[in-house]
Amino acid sequence: MRDKPNDGNGRVGVYVDGFNLYYGLRQLSGRRDLWLDLAGLARELLRDGQSLEVVRYFTTIVRGDRQAAARQRVYLAAVQSQGVDVVLGRFQERRNRCHSCGLSWRSYEEKKTDVAIASAMVADTALDRVDMVMLISADTDLCGAVETIRTIDDGRGTKTRVVSVFPPGKGANELRRCSDAWFPLGQAMVRKCQFPDTLTGPGGDVYRRPAYWN
Repeated sequence: MRDKPNDGNGRVGVYVDGFNLYYGLRQLSGRRDLWLDLAGLARELLRDGQSLEVVRYFTTIVRGDRQAAARQRVYLAAVQSQGVDVVLGRFQERRNRCHSCGLSWRSYEEKKTDVAIASAMVADTALDRVDMVMLISADTDLCGAVETIRTIDDGRGTKTRVVSVFPPGKGANELRRCSDAWFPLGQAMVRKCQFPDTLTGPGGDVYRRPAYWN
């Protein structure tokens, strides 16, 4: 099979691993750059002539911190107002026990996000919605989906290209090897694609950067 075109009118789907990106941004600059315009970032990552077909953002509402959850919901509403498809997973409760002392405690494990990202990328490819998949993540659990995408024939003898974009401070050799191309997301691009402190959506709703993120 030959690659689908990555120039001209190539359709690009951008798939964002929310937690992977979040921790990369926190490592980069603390809370300073969390008010990130995902749709704007996706557009900046396109080449001339490419078109942005969809931006899908995968995350889970935090547990155990009401204020953090409230800030997260404000952010999700802001990115949705710009046309981003937000896909929510969930946290599953786990009971842990110390084998030495018998002490038990409760923790939470994020569920469904990796599966949701993989399913969305493969589905959009199989349904011929995109000519290129741009994955913003450094999670090697997604290698299987990437490898599957690169084997899907659209019936015309062409295949979808996969480009991995690594969040700040992150990388993954396995994703490098199985992707058609990869590059790191740099600080300059992150700073360029911040929302204004006060954002007015197309419907007139107003979203304000959480003060805690200053």
